[in-house]
Amino acid sequence: MKKKTVIIGMSGGVDSAVAACILKDKGYNIIGVTLELLNNEETAKAIKDAKKICQKINIQHYTYDLKKEFKKEIIQTFITAYQQGRTPNPCVLCNKLFKFDFLYKKAQELNADYIATGHYARIKNNHLMMSLADDKDQSYFLCQIKKEILPNILFPLNKFENKEQIRQLARKYQLPISEKKDSQEICFIPNDDYKTFIKKNGQKEIKGNIILTNGTILGTHTGLFNYTIGQRKGLNISYKEPLYVINLDMKNNNLIVGTNDKLYNQELTAIDMNYLIEKDEFYENKLFAKIRSRGNLEEIDSIVEEKNKLKVRFKNKIRAITPGQLIVFYNEKKECLGGAYIEK
Repeated sequence: MKKKTVIIGMSGGVDSAVAACILKDKGYNIIGVTLELLNNEETAKAIKDAKKICQKINIQHYTYDLKKEFKKEIIQTFITAYQQGRTPNPCVLCNKLFKFDFLYKKAQELNADYIATGHYARIKNNHLMMSLADDKDQSYFLCQIKKEILPNILFPLNKFENKEQIRQLARKYQLPISEKKDSQEICFIPNDDYKTFIKKNGQKEIKGNIILTNGTILGTHTGLFNYTIGQRKGLNISYKEPLYVINLDMKNNNLIVGTNDKLYNQELTAIDMNYLIEKDEFYENKLFAKIRSRGNLEEIDSIVEEKNKLKVRFKNKIRAITPGQLIVFYNEKKECLGGAYIEK
C-alpha cells in the first residue's frame, strides 16, 4: 500500500519539528516546507534550522520565497489597519493566506494527501476543535481558513497538554532545536514595538485632544495609532480615577477616554464572517465566542446576519471590545465554528 504524503510547514521551531517527527513515526511520507517571508537574520536562521531538522530526520525540504507577497498582504494590511484606528491581528490573515492556502496549493501540485503544521488545535470528524492544551490553544488564529481544506489538515500536536511535553519529545528525537525559545508574538515587528515600526513605515504623529466621555478636554495625544481600546498606561494625563482608552475618534482626531465601567459593552458588529461549518448548522448551535485569543468563552444571547454583517449580542457585558480584532465562535463541544472581524 502506497504511503500517504504530508506537506508540513516547518518554521525552524520546536513545535513543527516535533510534529514532523510524529508524522514520520506514523509512517507518512513527509515533505518539509519553509516559507521565506522576511529578509532578516531571524528568517535566515529559521530556514537554516528547518533544513537541519529535515536532514536529521531524513525528509525532503523546500523553501519558497514569498517576501514580496507577505509584505503586500500582511505587513501593508497591518499598517493600514492602525492608520484607520483598528487593532489588527496579522497572524489570522497569515494563517489563512500563507500557512494554509499556500501549503494546500503546494499539496495539490505535488499530489500530497495532507498538509500539517505545529499548531495547537485538533481536527475531529473534519471539524476544527480547540486544543487539549487550553493555555496554548490556537484555534482562534485559525478561524479564517477555508472549511474545504479541513479534511486535508493534520495537527500532530493535538494530544499534548503543555509545551514541556513537546520539548521532552524534541530531546528524545535528539533535535538540534529542542531548547530553542518560542518565537515572538508578531514576526515582523522587532521587539514587539509596533509604534516604532509604523512610524518607520511613513506614519506621521498627528497630535489631537484627549477627551473624557463627558466632553472635558484633558490633554493631548501623540497620534491615534499609538493607542488601543482598553489601554491605561502611557496616556500622560492626571485624573481623580484611573482612565482607559474607550474609543479612537478618527473623524475628529480625538482620543476618547473614560473610567473602567465605560469599557463594557454587550453588543458588537462584525464583518467578513468565515464559516467553518455549514451556515445553517452554525445557527443551530448554542453559541459562545472569544473576542481575543486569550479571552474567555462568552455566551451569546443573539446573533443576526444582515447585509454581510453580523450583529452579535452577548448574554453579559464584555470588556474592551476592539475593532480590528476577531470574534471567534465556538459551541459547547469546543468546536471552532468560524470567525469575523470586529467592526464596531
